[in-house]
Amino acid sequence: MQAMHHRYQDSWDAIWRGLGLQQVDATLLPTLVRHYSEPARKYHTLQHLDACLNHLATLRPLADHPDEIALALWFHDAVYEIGASTNEARSADWARASLEAVGAGADVVQRVSDMVMVTCHAMAPQTRDQQILLDVDLSILGARVEVFDAYEGQIRAEYADVPQDFFQARRKRILGEFLARPRIYHTDAFHDRLEAQARSNLARSISRLGG
Repeated sequence: MQAMHHRYQDSWDAIWRGLGLQQVDATLLPTLVRHYSEPARKYHTLQHLDACLNHLATLRPLADHPDEIALALWFHDAVYEIGASTNEARSADWARASLEAVGAGADVVQRVSDMVMVTCHAMAPQTRDQQILLDVDLSILGARVEVFDAYEGQIRAEYADVPQDFFQARRKRILGEFLARPRIYHTDAFHDRLEAQARSNLARSISRLGG
């Protein structure tokens, strides 16, 4: 685990430099890495975080505050208890406390906290940075068929204790809500590249679930 967090050290430090802040809590990065490495997680892992950060790199020129987005991505699944409804709020609170501890401005704290909260996917993004963060988080929906199918298997594994009938009904509802949107991806770059594949993946998965 120690070697794992060292892999992220340079990029982590660059985020804080980009924010004009010095991260003095040396335990924060390894603690976040440990959270993303919890054994109950099968999809919401460091692999998902890596994918998000890599996708962000492609959209970085569009961002108003790219380092704030990067930090929000680090925190967006920092707390992930299977089935809990408070994960985003607790993750946002953790991000807020971490920023306040190093003297971040109230505007920065609010923007990062709001970006973590928008990953509830229950509200429309209000800023360009929120749009970018959501597109990055949902990039898996437009992945190649085999990658998307592996993701669906990982989600089922995270909810292994949930009865199949209940899981299928809830999963169909969630995927159906994404499919019913006029537009899944907010940025033109991701819409043009991933929208058609995402709709195909979602429709196929819903059909497999009995829809």
